Amino acid sequence: MNLFAKLRERAEQNNRVRVGMIGAGKFGSMFLSQVLRLDGIHLIGVADLSPDNAKSNMKFVGWPQERYAAASLDEAAANGTTHVGDDWQALVAHPRVDIIIECTGAPVAAIEHVLEGFRNGKHVINVTVEADAFCGPALAAKGREAGVIYSMAYGDQPALTCELVDWARTCGFPVVAAGRGHKWLPAFRKSTPDTVWDHWGITKEQAERGRLNPKMFNSFLDGSKPAIESSAIANAAGLDVPDDGLKFPVGGAEDLANIMRPKSEGGALDRKGMVEVASSLTLDGEPVPYDVRQGVWVVFEGDTEYLRNCFQEYKVLTDTTGRYASMYKRWHLIGLELPVSVASVGIRGEPTGVATELRADVAAIAKRNLKAGEILDGEGGYTVTGGLRPAKASLASGYLPLGLAHNVKLKNAIADGTPITWSDVEIDETTIAYKLRRWMEEQF
Repeated sequence: MNLFAKLRERAEQNNRVRVGMIGAGKFGSMFLSQVLRLDGIHLIGVADLSPDNAKSNMKFVGWPQERYAAASLDEAAANGTTHVGDDWQALVAHPRVDIIIECTGAPVAAIEHVLEGFRNGKHVINVTVEADAFCGPALAAKGREAGVIYSMAYGDQPALTCELVDWARTCGFPVVAAGRGHKWLPAFRKSTPDTVWDHWGITKEQAERGRLNPKMFNSFLDGSKPAIESSAIANAAGLDVPDDGLKFPVGGAEDLANIMRPKSEGGALDRKGMVEVASSLTLDGEPVPYDVRQGVWVVFEGDTEYLRNCFQEYKVLTDTTGRYASMYKRWHLIGLELPVSVASVGIRGEPTGVATELRADVAAIAKRNLKAGEILDGEGGYTVTGGLRPAKASLASGYLPLGLAHNVKLKNAIADGTPITWSDVEIDETTIAYKLRRWMEEQF
């Protein structure tokens, strides 16, 4: 609870946490807006496919030009400014950089960036949760082998959920369920980048003002991102996932203890110890009061009479039986909260969430009837969405991970709603991401 004080100490000692960031899109821009305020962190370099776009975003969030005008990484490291360029390899290899933030949102590229960070002895904070969803346990293992820290990004819902799970377990409570909220109707599974703003709740003009990527935001709406983030939560927190995918039970923040309990006790879960997502819409499309759409939650159990009495005595809001209670954050602030990961990794040497086992996977599911020869366009696009599955079932069935369903050609026609398998696609087996995934399947 004293990370800010420790960051100030690092600034006073002229020993700032030294960071390099790959990718300066929406999430990265949100971090950029905050790191300006934190003297204990030095962002030595930003690498982006389009340095001009990165500089435009830095100006957009308030950076004075002289702060990002360094001609080289060496100059930036020496004078406390930031270099912006397109050479991510040079950034990862620079000896003054301690932590790499992978912030591209491109899962195949992210795997390469993370592993190269490990090879150069860098700690890595991986914002690209799409990569963690299909290779998180492998990345964690490779980080341990390299003697560095691999971490989820604080501000994203998986890390915040894991924090609540850790809180509950550290208090001694059994965890019944954990997850995030979401605006969900079954029809949203068909949403595309062309329709996302119709359902999201903002206008196209507002989206353009905020420089929002419609494909990325559609990955939330069509259920891909909830599956991806639930997979990351399950693998980091040691929780199970529903056999046939997320159910999206309807309920607000104060309904969680009732809906996120076992079916045998009136809830929506197959059993205790699971991930799930709470929908902020009824099936009729009506908003749920006091929703947790942008938040995270944990449901925990008072498994003794004494604990249940304590809940009652201190007016804890429980389920109807008095046995289950919840803790939640109604909001997550995405990249605005990322400095917490930087401070935790750079000062305490602790990740803000990391995969510990392989329990969950996200399969690529056809979004419509697909023809042989079509090219899959990944999460949030026009061809596939993500389906959360138990890892054992996914591996046994040979499902294609959603994170590898990018620019991949179909060999077979696939019916709408059907999981796509490895045998259905022509895939480049020489990529680092493919090799790491296959290695993980053998190891875990």
